[in-house]
Amino acid sequence: MKKAIILAAGLGTRVLPATKAIPKEMLTIVDKPAIQYIVEEVASSGIEDIMIILSRGKSAIQDHFDRAPELETALLNSGKTELHKQVIDISKLANITYIRQHEMRGTGHAVLCAERFTGSEPFVVIYGDDVILGQDPATAQVCRAYDEFGLGSVAIKECPDELVMKYSSLKVENIKENVYAVSDMIEKPKKQEIFSNFSILGRCVLPAEIYGILKDTKPGAGGEIQLTDAMKVLARTKGMTGVDFTGTRYDMGNKLGILQAIVETGLNHEEIGDDFKKYLKELKLSNNIVDN
Repeated sequence: MKKAIILAAGLGTRVLPATKAIPKEMLTIVDKPAIQYIVEEVASSGIEDIMIILSRGKSAIQDHFDRAPELETALLNSGKTELHKQVIDISKLANITYIRQHEMRGTGHAVLCAERFTGSEPFVVIYGDDVILGQDPATAQVCRAYDEFGLGSVAIKECPDELVMKYSSLKVENIKENVYAVSDMIEKPKKQEIFSNFSILGRCVLPAEIYGILKDTKPGAGGEIQLTDAMKVLARTKGMTGVDFTGTRYDMGNKLGILQAIVETGLNHEEIGDDFKKYLKELKLSNNIVDN
C-alpha cells in the first residue's frame, strides 16, 4: 500500500466549545495532537504519501506538519537540542498533501475529493478522530488482510448495542483467527437491523473501484454521501474482509474518549508516567476521587 487518506474535515460538534477555534484533530493527547499519532501510525505501516482532507478553519493541521524556522532557531539557541529534533522530525514523518472539502457532504464525498491523488491504486482511509494505539499499527493490520485476500478490508471491533447503533453493523463470518469475511453492512442500524456487534472503527483499505460506486451512491440524510453505503455495495458484490484489530481505540470526537486517551497515555508516558501515577494515587487518597 502506497497512499493513505485522512478524513479531517468534520466540525467536531460533539466536543464544542473547544473545537470552535481548534480542529478536533489537533486536540492533544499529553504532548502530541491526535492527528500526529495517526500520521505516525500510517508512516510506521510503510506508507509515505498521505492526503489530509480538510475544511475551512483547519490550517493549524498544515502548520503542525510544516517547518517552523523561528521556533527551531529559538530551541537551538537555548540548547534544547532534543526538542529541536522532535520538532524537525514532525515535518519528516511523511509526504503530506492537503485538499479542502468545500461542502460538508459526508465521508463518501470527502473520499471522492482524493480520486486524483490515489488514482487506480488501492488506498487506506482513516478517520481523523479515531486514534488507535498499539504495538502493531492498525493500518498495517488491514493492509496485510488486503494483500492476503485481495479484497477491501476494514478494521473492526465488537461494540455494545448502543454504540453499534451509532456506528455500523457488519454481517460477518470468521475466516481465521481475527479475520472475518464481510458480506453486508448497515450504517447506524436500528436495534432490529443489527447483523452483529462488529462495527467498523476508523481504518479501511479500499480498491479504486470504490470511486465508481461512490459516484452512483445517492445522498442520504442531510444530503450526505456515506462511505459505508458504498462499502456495503462492495461487500455484497465482491466481498470484503474485517480485521478484529489489536490495539486500543480512542474516539477523539467524544469528551470521554479524549479523557481516556489522555489518562491512559499519560500513565505510560516515559517522561511523566511515574509522577502521574503518584498524583492519581494521592488524589484518590485525598477523597477527591469518590468510588461509587
